[in-house]
Amino acid sequence: MPEPSDFTRRIYERLLTSDRFQRYRQAFLTATGLPLRFVSADVDAWCLDDVNENRSPFCERINLCESVCGACRDVNRRLMAEAEVKGPQSCHCFSGMSATAVPVRHGSATIGFLKTGQVFQSTPTEKMFDSAIDAIGRKQFKRDEIENLRTAFMQTKSVTPERYQSMIDLLVIFADQLSKDADDAALIEDGREPETIKKAIAFINAHLADRLVLGDVASAAGASESHFCRIFKESTGLTFTDYVNHARIEWAKRELLRPSARVSEIAFLVGYQSLSQFNRSFARITGSSPSEFRREKLVKAG
Repeated sequence: MPEPSDFTRRIYERLLTSDRFQRYRQAFLTATGLPLRFVSADVDAWCLDDVNENRSPFCERINLCESVCGACRDVNRRLMAEAEVKGPQSCHCFSGMSATAVPVRHGSATIGFLKTGQVFQSTPTEKMFDSAIDAIGRKQFKRDEIENLRTAFMQTKSVTPERYQSMIDLLVIFADQLSKDADDAALIEDGREPETIKKAIAFINAHLADRLVLGDVASAAGASESHFCRIFKESTGLTFTDYVNHARIEWAKRELLRPSARVSEIAFLVGYQSLSQFNRSFARITGSSPSEFRREKLVKAG
């Protein structure tokens, strides 16, 4: 997953501190009993300490254990990396609790992730607790510590899979709204983006269906190739090639919603020179083939 650019970080900060997010976060906490975070696309930014309302008492206690924190961070890194490619994703941690990440995007860039979880989708049992403690390492705890962890484990909230999915649906809908807010925030931040990058992006968008050559884009932006490559990556978080591929795939995803359009036609329409090249890029960026993507979206649309 590419590092967030300064531009996307500023958009993230605007959304994080916005009245809309703060109000929704509190409403989500009150209505569902689950914590809600909006974390940066920087995967190392995740931690437990940012929200302590309604989170699992078991997570609260084991957060003091460095090895467990490391395991939690690894799970969340993988979760957000998958969500970056495939869209909303859920997983289970070593204790059996669910965690979910829903991406918020601006164009082809991921601004951040709405995250919730620390909840069981079935009533916690003694067997589940024993498995969790064994996964951590039972020997590192004293008897009274294990009993405290057992109490905290059993007190952790549980919801049915159906109810949990409804909560995720709420986040998906809200992520769409935040993505629209990101577009507005980008217009505000746009004045800070280098003029060279504005010219480059305008040129790319105008010629997306054509064969785009780095030298031509740099020339249109008024910069040398080496200077252009450096500031383009700093501003967008993507290399020139990756940006073009992401932009073309976003266009292709919209075209794939037209059932009558052939995949091969779409590949050439959005600027790819071959169907195989298009299929490889689409799978790498979205995690599925164009046909699978179309099938899934059309089924959801009814």
